[in-house]
Amino acid sequence: MKQRYLIGALALFGVAAPALAGGKCEVGRIAQLPVTMVGLRPIVHVQINGKDAAFTADSGAWYSMISPGSAAELGLKLVDLPPGYFNRGIGGDFAPKLTTVDRFTIAGVPVPRVEFLVGGSEVGSVGLLGQNVLALADTEFDLANGMIKLMRSRGCDKADLAYWAPAGSSYSLLKTEAMPAERPHIVGSITINGVKLRALFDTGASTSFLSLRAAERVGLKPDGPGVTPAGMSGGLGRHFVKTWIGPVASIKIGDEETRNTRLRFGGDDFADIDMLIGADFFLSHHVYWSNNLHKMYFTFNGGHVFDLSYLRNPGREEGSAAKAGDDEKADAAQGASAPTDAEGFSRRGAVRSMRGDIPGAFADYDQAIKLAPDNIEYLRQRAALHERVHQPLRAVEDIDRLLKIKPDDVDALMMRAGMRLRLDHKADVRSDVDAAAAAAPKPSDRRLTLAEFYEQMEDYPKAIAQYDLWIAAHPDDNRRSIALNGRCWARALGNIELDRALKDCNGALSGMPHNASFLDSRGLVRVRMGDYARAVVDYDESVKGGSNSAWTYFGRGIAKLRLGRKADGEADIAKAKSLQADIADEAKKRGLLP
Repeated sequence: MKQRYLIGALALFGVAAPALAGGKCEVGRIAQLPVTMVGLRPIVHVQINGKDAAFTADSGAWYSMISPGSAAELGLKLVDLPPGYFNRGIGGDFAPKLTTVDRFTIAGVPVPRVEFLVGGSEVGSVGLLGQNVLALADTEFDLANGMIKLMRSRGCDKADLAYWAPAGSSYSLLKTEAMPAERPHIVGSITINGVKLRALFDTGASTSFLSLRAAERVGLKPDGPGVTPAGMSGGLGRHFVKTWIGPVASIKIGDEETRNTRLRFGGDDFADIDMLIGADFFLSHHVYWSNNLHKMYFTFNGGHVFDLSYLRNPGREEGSAAKAGDDEKADAAQGASAPTDAEGFSRRGAVRSMRGDIPGAFADYDQAIKLAPDNIEYLRQRAALHERVHQPLRAVEDIDRLLKIKPDDVDALMMRAGMRLRLDHKADVRSDVDAAAAAAPKPSDRRLTLAEFYEQMEDYPKAIAQYDLWIAAHPDDNRRSIALNGRCWARALGNIELDRALKDCNGALSGMPHNASFLDSRGLVRVRMGDYARAVVDYDESVKGGSNSAWTYFGRGIAKLRLGRKADGEADIAKAKSLQADIADEAKKRGLLP
């Protein structure tokens, strides 16, 4: 991105805080970026060539990026970068391309000819708003109150830049490294269990994350005491990585020390970085990072820094009534002012929802919708919260209202289809899924979910067609193996194009070797092809890897019976029926008989 254009367009410098240090220090605001929390992702709404787009504010990305599928949806032209150029993210390296957006509108200001990298995995938004925007000057992160501010300070070498904190209150200070202008990351030294580590402050990482190598240095190992598996995590890289959560006695960041907490760790090493300090930290703190002074000032919002569950008020069930005044007291403690418009109520509702304050979130969404009844995003937020607290009928009411305003809203159609599928309204599911498939752009990331819908409806040709579109548009995505397995499974169930099905399963397993689910899929393909001995090998490895699916045992039972292993085969068939009573009927519908 050509920074001179953006800084010039946004240079609406005005005093945003009183002069500090006896009038010698001035702090001013260049631009204010409203942030909506979607889970633990800080979302900033912008426009690309006049089209609305949601970007994740990512202080860990040195340059702003657009996902390949979104670039295709937006019709952006891509150009190659020099050979050997690559980006590194959680899950490995990838080679991006470059695109130029003719008109990029941020904070209400249109900026011409803005460059973005294009590549990597989908990130749950159109792209990432990186440090070439967020680090134009100083940056103030106030995610708990739904705001990121681009700031400028003058004459503040010896001043306290935590200007929002009441006089006499404490704040913490961390010296950050002087980084090259082309990679303006926020990097500083921290200590965990007394071991000095190099940390990157990364709002794009939902939770703080310690590399496997660094974890070992501080005494954390996958088989260590108190350590539990935490599943697979992904980033921009092509692969998912295995993670664990384990106890640490002390984390010291600047002047602040957190004792007896738990951290996620695992996966690849992050080059010369030991740890990502994620959005969980930023939500627990109000942060001012001075780019020119190389200092980070922060105040604590309360509770446990790396575990937001404390904000859920243990003992209070989701959906129950909050104590009167609790929300106002919490906001006052964080220096928040009450919202005055629909957008403010929406942003605060998103933060409260993420923190588990369900009554407060509903109250805010209700007020946002009251002030702006035709805003589909507020209806979508409230519907998602109704779904989260197991109120599908009320969620459908909000989505029905949304679709009256925008009948071709793909996400709303898919949300309603999912809820109706759970309510077993199959005819309505079909109409919604067909409408969403017709409205979605061909390269859309939604194609992956649409494929899964068609698969559940046993329409395997349409499922395969959706997988085809998604796979073609997402060559480097870390879910590519999942999509290949999905297409393999759809072909296997439908007894369609078995040679291609086998190729898909092999491709899925090359990306995620020994995956029990993928081996189960390949086992079924081999049963269909009459390759019973190899099918048994796949099923054996799948069971060894933890599969307890009725399909695994039923397929292996068929293969063993075909090989003349009658007793073993019948035992597997019986096991399958004990796991799923109607498995024989389901298999018979698909032409699979013992």
